[in-house]
Amino acid sequence: MSDELMEVRGVLHRLFDSNFLDYTSYVIRDRAIPDVDDGLKPVQRRILQTLFNMDDGRFHKVANVVGETMKLHPHGDQSIFDALVNLANKGYLIERQGNFGNIFTGDQASAARYIECRLTPLAKETLFNKDITEFTESYDGRMQEPLRLPAKIPLLLMMGAEGIAVGMATKIMPHNFGELLQAQITCLRGEDFTLYPDFPRGGIVDVSEYDHGNGRLRCRVRLNQPDDKTIVITELPYNITTQSLIDSIERAAKAGKLKIASINDYTAEKVEVEIKLARGMYAEETIDALYAFTDCELSISPNLVAIEDNMPRQLQVEEVLRRNTSLLLKNLESELGIELGRLREKWHARKLEQIFIEERLYKKIEEITSARAVVSTVRDSLAPFAEELQRAVTTEDIERLLEIRIRRISRYDINRQQKELRDIEKAIAAVSKHLSDMVGYTIGYLEALLKRYQNDFPRVSELKAFDEVDARAAALSNLTVCYHRESGFIGHRIKAEMGAGEMEFQASEYDKLLLIFKDGLYKVLSMVDKFFVGPDLYWMGAIENDVVFNLLYRNGLDNLVYVKRFLTPKFILNREYRLFEPDKRSSILFLQTGREGVRVRVSLMPAARARHNALELDMSDFLIKGVGAKGRRISTRRVRRVTGSSGNSTFPDAELAPQTLPGLESKK
Repeated sequence: MSDELMEVRGVLHRLFDSNFLDYTSYVIRDRAIPDVDDGLKPVQRRILQTLFNMDDGRFHKVANVVGETMKLHPHGDQSIFDALVNLANKGYLIERQGNFGNIFTGDQASAARYIECRLTPLAKETLFNKDITEFTESYDGRMQEPLRLPAKIPLLLMMGAEGIAVGMATKIMPHNFGELLQAQITCLRGEDFTLYPDFPRGGIVDVSEYDHGNGRLRCRVRLNQPDDKTIVITELPYNITTQSLIDSIERAAKAGKLKIASINDYTAEKVEVEIKLARGMYAEETIDALYAFTDCELSISPNLVAIEDNMPRQLQVEEVLRRNTSLLLKNLESELGIELGRLREKWHARKLEQIFIEERLYKKIEEITSARAVVSTVRDSLAPFAEELQRAVTTEDIERLLEIRIRRISRYDINRQQKELRDIEKAIAAVSKHLSDMVGYTIGYLEALLKRYQNDFPRVSELKAFDEVDARAAALSNLTVCYHRESGFIGHRIKAEMGAGEMEFQASEYDKLLLIFKDGLYKVLSMVDKFFVGPDLYWMGAIENDVVFNLLYRNGLDNLVYVKRFLTPKFILNREYRLFEPDKRSSILFLQTGREGVRVRVSLMPAARARHNALELDMSDFLIKGVGAKGRRISTRRVRRVTGSSGNSTFPDAELAPQTLPGLESKK
């Protein structure tokens, strides 16, 4: 490859790297990830600023709001409309009029020309103050937009957020308004606090694995049972609609995981999804299946990523709230400082006016014709009163005095002016007092917000720990697993294809199959449609914990029979194991499950001096040991026949009757 080509290739690589980094930074900061300080993405911030600029107390057509926002937002109108509807449906900052869709059913909002909106009182009170807002030029340089709003409430945690950027994503859970403000008060008092999510659709939330804004949450629907055949869902998990919930239930029913007769959605202002159960099914046994196989229970993985100081960061809820609280205190202090300056300026202007009129200083300039001389005369006239003022007199002060009209001088009310000065002095004293105790003032501010708005935003989700649903236990045993000895196949489709099998039992799709062969080999399989195992399968069943197996087997090495008991063996799927040492003459004589009540009659080969030719065994007399134990020898004599307690499990001696296959235990 030539040097010129290598150089061009290098230039292109650098160009792509640079452009990709620029694009990545833009998507992260300007589109997908919210700011930690005001909790808003740029499009949301521009919508709110536009609504504030347009605010006249009346509703505005959403189409007009979208059009005005486009002066600040460089993307299309649909993205603005979608963001506005989403923001309005959170219920905190934008008051709606018309059809903004339904968060419960997933219905879409009407067209922008048919619906109207305006800022809520909470938004106007807590989000805007141009004196402490830093502005920058809009994308085309024609207007000014805020870099971030001076939010006095923790919007990031209050509303939550989701977004996917390049190489990162965020999933921030919404929290309760009142709990957030109460936590801020607790934080200001130097005490610890704990916060948990609150979802607008309600539901029940298990926070046992929640990790300060990250970790894992489990959410369930809230439901009740009007009767044994009816289940009514009244609240939904996070980000689930009734339509998606119904779809998941219908898929589960179609797959045979639960049985329903009908499902109806009566949702309007409140969620109401009614499930009628099929014949033979009851609510108590169906609820676990709903949790296990449908969206009635969901697992959520929060991921609290936000823009902090122009950089994306993984944060915790407590970090965010402490930062928001610190910023609130700083903003309130800035506002009080600005207010104090204005009050002092107002007092100074009123005091100068009082001196100028009551001392008749205006008389001294009646004969003066030079503007400079007028200003100089007024300045000299005010000099004796300098101690009564809080700052030096400026030229601007004198110009303001000279603009006073004669009519105002003639109607000057000394008493009213003194009362106004006293009122201003009281206001200055109050602001100064607040500035001396900013923590107390901030707590009072938050308590006032709580008093006005807390009842509007009650907690909707219930925090409650609940057990993990065992999908296998909740599944219907709707599969008939068969073994067809002639073909050697096993599976839940065997009966339909080959007719009745020699062994069969009912199972669910989640069951694991334990297969035990005549020669003592065993293995565990997942549920299968059709699988070849050969003609020597002796026992099969679904794996269950702590089941006791009672086994009698012939050890081919010494040609004696041993008995042992063991619990359900541990296993790795599809791996082969053995119940006893392999030998071509070794074989199972008896195998039955059960902890109590399993009895076996063993017939022995006749002996000349033997007093008894049979043994009665109660299997509970033998200790339960490991599956690999050799077991206990029954007798030094050979065994002819073994008969189970049910009287129908007879296993001939292979040497005496080699042409006879061993009996099979049917487990159902």
